[in-house]
Amino acid sequence: MALEFKNVSKVVNGETHIHPTNLTLEAGTMNVLLGPTSSGKTSLMRLMAGLDVPTGGQVFWDGTDVTGMRVQDRKVAMVYQQFINYPSMTVYDNIASPLRLMGKSKAEIDVAVKQAAALMQLEPMLDRKPLELSGGQQQRCALARALVKNAGLVLLDEPLANLDYKLREELRVEIPKIFEESGAVFVYATTEPEEALLLGGNTATMWEGRVTQFGPTPTVYRQPVDATTARVFSDPPMNFLDITKQGGTLTFGQGHTAPATGPLADLADGIYIAGFRPNHVEIAQPAEGAVTFDTRLSVTELTGSETFVHLDYADRKWVGLIHGVHDLKLGSALPVYLDPRHIYIFSVTGDLVAPASYALAA
Repeated sequence: MALEFKNVSKVVNGETHIHPTNLTLEAGTMNVLLGPTSSGKTSLMRLMAGLDVPTGGQVFWDGTDVTGMRVQDRKVAMVYQQFINYPSMTVYDNIASPLRLMGKSKAEIDVAVKQAAALMQLEPMLDRKPLELSGGQQQRCALARALVKNAGLVLLDEPLANLDYKLREELRVEIPKIFEESGAVFVYATTEPEEALLLGGNTATMWEGRVTQFGPTPTVYRQPVDATTARVFSDPPMNFLDITKQGGTLTFGQGHTAPATGPLADLADGIYIAGFRPNHVEIAQPAEGAVTFDTRLSVTELTGSETFVHLDYADRKWVGLIHGVHDLKLGSALPVYLDPRHIYIFSVTGDLVAPASYALAA
């Protein structure tokens, strides 16, 4: 059982929402759609569900063409960031509603509802109406209703955004287990790279209506096929600068150099774009061989245990994520260091030429 897109596209009033897309999602898998707001995640999910009909291409479910099939005729469960419940029904009845439509017995419904309520920590609230619950509790009710439906395709559009931190972390671990055991195709949309990494499974990175890469989440993160994917799968986004390869030497930005070692030694001479993630920027000189950049500090943000530093370097603006709390003077010169093992190399058109050597060793 699988959901398959064959050259599926969506155009609305002359504007392309989804460019031609080929994608296969297997049963029992976690599939994350990762991208910024307006990248096409919700549009793609609506095509998966049958809420929208593609402008071009075909959608197959378990080998059957379902391109024109209504959502009512598909076995789909959907949960949105904006929780949707029946306000006149109790929590119990909300969760039970899809089972009653399926004609399940009262005993079957009672067992399923109580199991889902226990998982979502809703047991004390089964007799309440949704409007008597907090926002997080209402979302848990919507999740429980999707859980009991036992659907073949489960679509979750940023479902945990309104939950408190502790419950969000718990559900990130539990939700994939729940639906994988059911054998469903599970699709989870998020704007957060960290959430994609925590959920695991497969990730499809999205940018301006295109799926830029799809594969096992660790592979997409460590070996992005292009600079766009690398930018999407990094929070804050990956930093970039121009470099030149000449013989055994790499020249960065304002004349800084480093030896071309590892995969970089095999690069043909020429001009490239180097990329590195914010967490690989250091303000204390690391191991021998690190490249030094003379930047200027424009902004700092403290998170409690880490410090975000916003840096100006030539015509580039970078962000570094530094461990610990640092008292730094805004507007001052700040030398930062980068281990060449953490550098990705892209062509001038953005295609990956050489992944960072640390990623290949992971």
